[in-house]
Amino acid sequence: MFPLGAVLFPTMVLPLHVFELRYRQLVHDCLDGENEPEFGVVLIERGSEVGGGDVRSMVGTVARIVETATFDDGRWALGCVGTRRIRVVEWQGDDPYPKADVVDWDDPPATPDLAARVGDALRSVRKALAMHSELGDGVPRATVELSDDPVLASYQLAAIGPFGPADRQHLLAAPDPGTRVERLAALVDDDLETLRLRLAMEGGS
Repeated sequence: MFPLGAVLFPTMVLPLHVFELRYRQLVHDCLDGENEPEFGVVLIERGSEVGGGDVRSMVGTVARIVETATFDDGRWALGCVGTRRIRVVEWQGDDPYPKADVVDWDDPPATPDLAARVGDALRSVRKALAMHSELGDGVPRATVELSDDPVLASYQLAAIGPFGPADRQHLLAAPDPGTRVERLAALVDDDLETLRLRLAMEGGS
């Protein structure tokens, strides 16, 4: 397991610079194994990415290693992609690196109205991203395209939306894609209200 200060969603690309000795060992073990080179990623809710002693979430995502590069001093540069959601059943200690018993947490099938709801949410997210860009905030491009699969699209929206780690974790832990889109739409509505106030203040200054 690789606890991080950020949330990984299925379909999301994750670049990693691995320098701690324990996580170098994790990478070696993943690459030397017989199965796909994968590890779990969970959000650090309190604490630091370096040194341990953190408080970790119990819902995460499996990251598959798709690209690797090594440095002369043993550090790794990884290119990973989120593949599926998991729940942590029990943590098993941190020697030589964090380990846990996990189970896959699949989303239930999409409801007939999910694609339309994702489309509505996408328009709101694009509007929020455009307003953030106008205000000089560093955000993803508002023209991003989503998967035709509405379940995957719900994760992609959560990944590109202007949310903090706690809100992203709340979206990852949604029991189903419909709830995820509902939570996301509420977050975007709140963000849009704040953005309108910021733009009005800037326009009046």
